[in-house]
Amino acid sequence: MDRYLSSEQQPWSVGASLNPSGGWGEATEEGTLWEESTGGRPGETEIKREEGDKKKDRETPVALLYHSKSFPPEDSSTIEPSLHALQKFVPTDYASYTQENYLFAGKNIVLQESIENYGAVVWPAAIALCQYLEEHREELKLQDAKILELGAGPGLVSIVASILGAQVTATDQPDVLGNLQYNLLKNTLQRTAHLPDVRELVWGEGLERNFPRSACCYDYVLASDIVYHHYCLASLLSTMVHLCQPGTVLLWANKFRFSTDYEFLDQFKQVFDTTLLAEFPESSVKLFKGTLKCD
Repeated sequence: MDRYLSSEQQPWSVGASLNPSGGWGEATEEGTLWEESTGGRPGETEIKREEGDKKKDRETPVALLYHSKSFPPEDSSTIEPSLHALQKFVPTDYASYTQENYLFAGKNIVLQESIENYGAVVWPAAIALCQYLEEHREELKLQDAKILELGAGPGLVSIVASILGAQVTATDQPDVLGNLQYNLLKNTLQRTAHLPDVRELVWGEGLERNFPRSACCYDYVLASDIVYHHYCLASLLSTMVHLCQPGTVLLWANKFRFSTDYEFLDQFKQVFDTTLLAEFPESSVKLFKGTLKCD
């Protein structure tokens, strides 16, 4: 079951970032859990259709699963100044952001999202991966585990991993980093043992310079809905291989729609010992575990 709480429109601009009364995307205290009905990052036509569905879903819930739960308000007087001081990347000035609420590990997670950028929206595979992390936290030994997330987008998976005790490095392309870092700080500052790091990572570019293989000692590499109809799949696979040492576990969740998704899976299996960990039929998401094959 998706854990998606109701949203409300939250206009945002660079000029509004220092608003002392509310800050960026102030959290709501009440929300309604909805069942998410949209699909994962597909081709351009599908994405446009699903973005329309997402807007519609925000107005009329598909299934009312959870409602009117109150959460204690944050002390914004102490959190907001610290957040702004730590913010290194400036969020892109989209026309508007929405404020989305999710519930994982007993925490209300509030994200700024915008359908103006594919990397600023939570997709179904991220929900599935968060659910799996929460339900298997003891088995996965996430406390103090070193984790890198590929294509972190608005940051939900990295936030949940941080709440579960992991040391997280969240990565994505430059235009996504501002909103990603804002969401991470908003939801982990003074709430988690380890404050997640945010780093630029363009698949296949500058890997040894920015992420030297000798220093890539991650327990887990996480990825969700990063395989769809685009032209960077070869670079993505080479990036996955570069970041994984023997013993690193790659957890990859994805909604499968196109032949290219399955072609990538075939290539993935050539370099990773692969296990299907879970399937989520309601969203067509599959979750795989991969460990690098020995030469």
